[in-house]
Amino acid sequence: MQNSITIVLSGEAGQGLQTIEDLLTKAISDSYYIFSASEVMSRVRGGNNTVTFRISEEKVFSFRYEIDFLFLLNDHGLSRLKQRITPNTRIFDQDKFAGDKSVPKDSNMIILGFICGMIGLDKSAVVDLIKSHFSSKAAERISENEREFIVGFDQGFAEPRLNLIKSSKNGTYKLLDGTQAVGIGALAGGCNFVAAYPMSPGTGLLTFMADHAIDYGVLVEQAEDEIAAINMVIGAWYAGARGLVTTSGGGFSLMQEAVSLAAMTETPCVIHVGQRPGPATGLPTRTEQSDLNLVVYSGQGEFPRIVLAPGSLEDGVLLSQKAFYFADKYQIPVFILTDQFYLDAKGQMERLTLREDALRQQIVKTDQDYQRYTLNASGISPRGIPGNGTGFIKADSDEHDEHGMITEDFEMRIKMNDKRLRKENGLLEEYVSAELIGPSEHRHLIVGWGSTYGVLKEFINTRKTADTAFLNIKQVYPLHSELLPYFKKAQSVTVVENNAKGQLADLLVLKLGVRIANRVLKYSGEPFSIEEIEKRLLEVL
Repeated sequence: MQNSITIVLSGEAGQGLQTIEDLLTKAISDSYYIFSASEVMSRVRGGNNTVTFRISEEKVFSFRYEIDFLFLLNDHGLSRLKQRITPNTRIFDQDKFAGDKSVPKDSNMIILGFICGMIGLDKSAVVDLIKSHFSSKAAERISENEREFIVGFDQGFAEPRLNLIKSSKNGTYKLLDGTQAVGIGALAGGCNFVAAYPMSPGTGLLTFMADHAIDYGVLVEQAEDEIAAINMVIGAWYAGARGLVTTSGGGFSLMQEAVSLAAMTETPCVIHVGQRPGPATGLPTRTEQSDLNLVVYSGQGEFPRIVLAPGSLEDGVLLSQKAFYFADKYQIPVFILTDQFYLDAKGQMERLTLREDALRQQIVKTDQDYQRYTLNASGISPRGIPGNGTGFIKADSDEHDEHGMITEDFEMRIKMNDKRLRKENGLLEEYVSAELIGPSEHRHLIVGWGSTYGVLKEFINTRKTADTAFLNIKQVYPLHSELLPYFKKAQSVTVVENNAKGQLADLLVLKLGVRIANRVLKYSGEPFSIEEIEKRLLEVL
């Protein structure tokens, strides 16, 4: 694995772990490559939560299991972390910081200062960061935080230096998490309406859009339930807006009839589903990739859809932007499929270029002879909106003719169903290509999607063998035959997924006839660590 150190903070909900994570990732990102991931219990107070920081000489976006430095903010976190502790793990509890009676030993700022001093960060720069972060607080509180930080920094600075090389490139990187990446992509796609009923881990996207609503002209509505939320979004698209609904698997289960409504009326709709373990409430604050089948087969009837699964932060931006382009152009439901690990993990993203054509409106001005569902070769009929022209806009959940009038004519039913399904041809022409990491001529092919991207990429890049490659599939539905050459070159194919069945593996077999030799699966609610991936892949390879 890459040369890195892993620092873990363990404490109760309500002890300020998120504050330390926010400040520490910002402080470290100016000097090193940084990745952080949270493990949170489903409770407001108490329990035991952890934040794992991975500091590296190279860009990293994967979770490491073994701990180098463990900081305990309470007295009952150690038992949960025993398996992650090695003989070389250094453990710091609250008594470590009890020597200076001028500061409380459980102060977040003294622990933050200790870590910053230990890794040799610029003291004054972090002090400025603290002042900025707490700028809305009273001056006395800011001074207190600064004093506690300096006490901790001086203690940490007395520790032996860490053997990591600082990077000079970090000024060109943006520090963000997966939620922010998807949110930026949505804004870049022209999203101007969001409706949702809170459900983790999808709620973060609702909050992000609300935080930026005034600056970007976004109307944000917290609906009374999930059914209302998706119908609001469909209504917004019908009126000419670009809407987004965000939820998790349980919430999306309630939305499926509305997905069919969008399909029948050929109204665009963008749906973000942040996955977590099920069934039912499952593990509401943990991660899993078990809702792929749910979104692929959601809604009654047969109709086209797209499912996009970002794995990197860059893909979170670009694929979310493209979701709005696809929805508008093809007048279909488009899914952005993520999970808790992807959404909450923080990393660094290089500057990228957004697509300007994603903002191009596909709406037409109607005339008196306007037919909403004109039959044509592409299956894409001209989409008008009420008030934009002289034609009437008719939409109904029943089958209809070209004008939008309800029909029970069997031949018209066949024509309309075929018209909608013909859109799939266009979807495949604009298929989002997969990314191959490793040799183009490979004997072994590892396949992943979504949040497995970072750990599988690191496995390939650090192993550096000439016979193994990693294929990251970004558009998991519909699948394209352009993927077949990657599989035909390989003697063995291994699919890695955070679920119990291998849902993408099943789709590859069903849709492309791919032969899958191995399925490396995990469904404990935890993400794959780099150590686990190395062990399990080397066993099957």
